[in-house]
Amino acid sequence: MSTILALETSCDETAVAILRGHDLLASEVASQNFAHEPYGGVVPEVASRNHLVHAPRLLAASLAAAGLALDDVDVFAATSGPGLASSLMIGASLAKGLALGRSKPYLAVNHLEGHLLSPFFGGAAQIEPNLSLIVSGGHTLLVEVRGVSDYRILGRTVDDAAGEAFDKVAKMLGLAYPGGPEIEQHARSGDPARFAFPRSMLDSGDYNFSFSGLKTAVRYMLAKRPNGEAAVADICASFQAAAIDVLIRKTVAAARSRGLRLVTLSGGVSCNGELRTRLKNECDRARLAFLAALPSLSTDNAAMIAFAAAWRFEAGFVSSVTDEIDPNLALA
Repeated sequence: MSTILALETSCDETAVAILRGHDLLASEVASQNFAHEPYGGVVPEVASRNHLVHAPRLLAASLAAAGLALDDVDVFAATSGPGLASSLMIGASLAKGLALGRSKPYLAVNHLEGHLLSPFFGGAAQIEPNLSLIVSGGHTLLVEVRGVSDYRILGRTVDDAAGEAFDKVAKMLGLAYPGGPEIEQHARSGDPARFAFPRSMLDSGDYNFSFSGLKTAVRYMLAKRPNGEAAVADICASFQAAAIDVLIRKTVAAARSRGLRLVTLSGGVSCNGELRTRLKNECDRARLAFLAALPSLSTDNAAMIAFAAAWRFEAGFVSSVTDEIDPNLALA
């Protein structure tokens, strides 16, 4: 039973986690939302500077929480991509240095694989074949999963990711950053049928997504928006409904077409309660099993990276400390 220490610094969250087998011993995350909120988005230089500040502190805190010393760690892992190059370099360099200093194995982990496997966190005996919807600020993917490292991308966004669209619409509305939770909160008191926003590529005949047109439709609507808080709530509810409609329809269709009986959901946008509820209900109607990552494992975190590293290490994968980070690292 290997003890794995993993670092995640792909964007603006600094995270360290320790896993023994599949049991989580420690998980520490430092958010940088406060640092990027004035800009309405992540500033790479600010993110990398904050990683340098937070990583040593979180490393010490994780070891203390787990009751371990560095010599007790069997494998060191880090996110190697995709993400911001200046951010990825911090976590990967630290993990490589620790591995070299203690002559221990190093594992470079794909950030998307961390999301992909996160719904199984908590004692899964195996990674079951499934149709995975990964939906976050930077990615919207439909992936056929047959086993660890056996992935086939069936669909992806052709422009904005869903989470990116949520953040941009929130910014248009003058809501706080990050925008996803703000949109969801306002949508609870809104009318999702008030504004007929487009369901882009709903009948495109493939499993790709597009959210740029939806975002533009909101911008046009705002130019003639009625005054009052009710209009903001209705716009949020109508926008959210349009985005979720497309995500659900294509996910269920992809699962059926590939003969998969399990649908999984992960990524930061999977924290959205409306998406979770509606996708589960639709899976129930289609007689598909449904499994979602815990909210605590949906946003960027190192626990999912350690979990993916554990499965890869058990399957015989080991990386070289000379492996470079790849900001555009592909999943399949």
